[in-house]
Amino acid sequence: MILTVTLNTALDITYRVRTLEAHTSHRVTEVTERPGGKGLNVARVLAALGHEVTATGFAGGATGRTLQEQLTHTPGVVDALLPVGGSTRRTIAVVDATGDTTQLNEPGPVISPAEWSAFQEAYEHLLRSASVVALCGSLPPGVPVGAYAGLIRTARTLGVPVLLDTSGEPLRRGVAARPDLVKPNADELAELTGSHDPSKATHDARRRGAHTVVASLGAAGLLAHTADGLWRATPPRRLRGNPTGAGDSAVAGLLSGLIDHLPWPARLARAVALSAATVLAPVAGEFDRSAYEELVGQVAVTGEVTAA
Repeated sequence: MILTVTLNTALDITYRVRTLEAHTSHRVTEVTERPGGKGLNVARVLAALGHEVTATGFAGGATGRTLQEQLTHTPGVVDALLPVGGSTRRTIAVVDATGDTTQLNEPGPVISPAEWSAFQEAYEHLLRSASVVALCGSLPPGVPVGAYAGLIRTARTLGVPVLLDTSGEPLRRGVAARPDLVKPNADELAELTGSHDPSKATHDARRRGAHTVVASLGAAGLLAHTADGLWRATPPRRLRGNPTGAGDSAVAGLLSGLIDHLPWPARLARAVALSAATVLAPVAGEFDRSAYEELVGQVAVTGEVTAA
């Protein structure tokens, strides 16, 4: 079982408009709602790939109830979200006819010390049945900034591999706890290391504690710095569409490749193809399957095996 953790879940709402202009009214042509937050997007993609997935984190209020009701209709994802007194946030994506997206993210609910303690207990229990865990997204108010570091240490104690996908201070502290894999984007990696050279920055992130670093480079694909080698994976062409959730699909591809024991080049090709196919899908947490199956064999992976 793959366990995904989304401490700051969201109800993702996507509005489609012809054009988006400031200081004017817009006619919305289409509205979609999906359970969201990075870990839930990852879980949905993994389930679509045929993996057994359990999703945990927090959900509360009317928005949380809506999220969980929709999650029950997601085949292959087991809902293990914990209830909280506050209300789950909403995220609003406004997508125009060109695919350009404007994102509005509400703050999450305030998590009490008792709720955080209950989560830690439930998390440790879930880990005992997990083959790998993904810790994804921002922290809601009230959760300690070092939360991911603690969750990483718990997983390492139980021998469960950990993927971390977050940013800022939670990423810095999490990397120091020595996760098996981190997947920052270029900006998050630069903030962590102070370097805007992805090759140097991934090397520095490994020096800080991460066993493997896979950096998202947007339309340029992925750069992976592992104990076995350094690889770059590039999609065959630039795709226009909604990029929301593309990074989450890359995480799903990396986890799926780990579970399937793929070598790094094949693992990265899967991650890049899923990410690109998500750009072509209407909402986060989904991917265009036919595009994925076409693209996975076209991703260019270059690099070499090196010493650690």
